[in-house]
Amino acid sequence: MSRFSPANLPDLTGRTAVVTGANSGIGLVTARVLAERGAQVVLAVRNPEKGEAAAATMTGTVQVRALDLADLSSVRSFAHDLSGPIDLLINNAGLSLGPLSWTADGFELQFGTNHLGHFALTNLLLPRIRERVVTVASLGHRIGSLDLSDLRWERRPYRPNAAYTQSKLANLLFAAELQRRLTRAGSRVISTAAHPGIASTNLMRPEEKPSLGFRVEKRFIGLVAHSAEAGALPTLYAATADLPGDSYVGPDRLWGMRGAPTLVRRAARARDPAAARRLWEVSEELTGTRFPLDAPTTPAS
Repeated sequence: MSRFSPANLPDLTGRTAVVTGANSGIGLVTARVLAERGAQVVLAVRNPEKGEAAAATMTGTVQVRALDLADLSSVRSFAHDLSGPIDLLINNAGLSLGPLSWTADGFELQFGTNHLGHFALTNLLLPRIRERVVTVASLGHRIGSLDLSDLRWERRPYRPNAAYTQSKLANLLFAAELQRRLTRAGSRVISTAAHPGIASTNLMRPEEKPSLGFRVEKRFIGLVAHSAEAGALPTLYAATADLPGDSYVGPDRLWGMRGAPTLVRRAARARDPAAARRLWEVSEELTGTRFPLDAPTTPAS
């Protein structure tokens, strides 16, 4: 794995990949590399104009489709309008550290976009997915905690970083529970997860009046971050390597902040199956989507 690069990817001719947030950063690099290796790539983006600009920089077969993960009606429209089988779904899009904001459906914006939007998208597309679902998480999950009783931050003072790390913890719990359900259903599809380490992207939304903490964090990221190209390698590895379900891939150096992709451990909270099941149940209630694959039945004797 230490020598893994885009050149190590298999020929993906004949496969279709959907990459959310593919107009910039890690998503753009992921989409570009998959297309270069022969995949038909759908750039699922909130802003189609920016998506078309990104597509113009790529070689291979790419198409742009509108998807706003902060609006469940957009998620449903995207899933309904996208035809044909899908081999790879890359749940990459995300945002972080903005002021308290809401999705079109009234969810806190970071949790609604980073987790609930991808949760609904995955369930809606799953009957047509043939190979793999990759969910992009973050080192931030290590300090995340999940409060399913106050997802709208009505009882707690809103803290952007806490909301972000909660959403990233949810990403890993979702990926693990998805694999458990796929296994129980007898599906050949697998669920994996990846994190980019610290990568130079536009994930952090600028504040109107940047606080000292925000400026310090931006400065730190600038000092330790590796490129978006390097940050995309764990996602590409999780999407194409011969891995078991529920694998988690991240950089191998500087406590996971940068380096070559390798299998990594997740925090204990992200390994809690009871919390993952409860999160799944709550997410079903909030999004109105369900796991669509039935478990095999045992014939009566």
